[in-house]
Amino acid sequence: MTQPESFVLLEKSIGYIFHDKDELVKALTHRSALRKSRSTEHNERLEFLGDAVLELVATEYLFKFSEKSEGELTSWRSALVKGEHLAAVAAEIKLGEYLYMSKGEEASGGRSKPSTLANALEALIGAMYLDGGFEQVSTFCNEFILVRLNQLLALGKHRDDKSYFQEKTQELLNVTPHYEVIKESGPDHDKQFISAVFIGDEKVAEGEGNSKQRAEQAAAHNAVKAKGWDA
Repeated sequence: MTQPESFVLLEKSIGYIFHDKDELVKALTHRSALRKSRSTEHNERLEFLGDAVLELVATEYLFKFSEKSEGELTSWRSALVKGEHLAAVAAEIKLGEYLYMSKGEEASGGRSKPSTLANALEALIGAMYLDGGFEQVSTFCNEFILVRLNQLLALGKHRDDKSYFQEKTQELLNVTPHYEVIKESGPDHDKQFISAVFIGDEKVAEGEGNSKQRAEQAAAHNAVKAKGWDA
């Protein structure tokens, strides 16, 4: 496959030139684009690989970075690999501009959709790992993802909002919150969920995500703010 000019700009921004451009193409191919793209494979398998590689890179980094307990390091790692953070990094390197996707997906805001951006970044990491090995992908992750750890900690992004909200409701109100999915939308490969969190019959807040778990986390995050319990 010939190399589009846009690849030159992307590779320059990430500081890595792919030996096998087909791996990069696969990383940039959204499922919706398969019928129109010259690629025969979308990026979800690479996303699966990249997710695991990023977790290992982050784990190694944190193990060397701090003497904190396993529980604390786990929460820090969660903040580093969270979709919200990855989407922000992807937006910074303008990854959405290089994605192959259908016109319909693009028209619906696909190039700036946080879940799509986060998934594409994980796919890029997976492709980079296959193309350049662990040391190369570790350098990329350190420069673009792990470098933000102190900022994430200062913003409280390492906190598990769902656990925190439950602790606060039990402590202050002596009740346990519960969650309900109130809306599902999108095709099976790109579903979006809206979940609501309740204290008794009171709906405290809603949250959206590309899985039920992420929607519940978002709802809990909004509920903490709604109740004024933000630490």
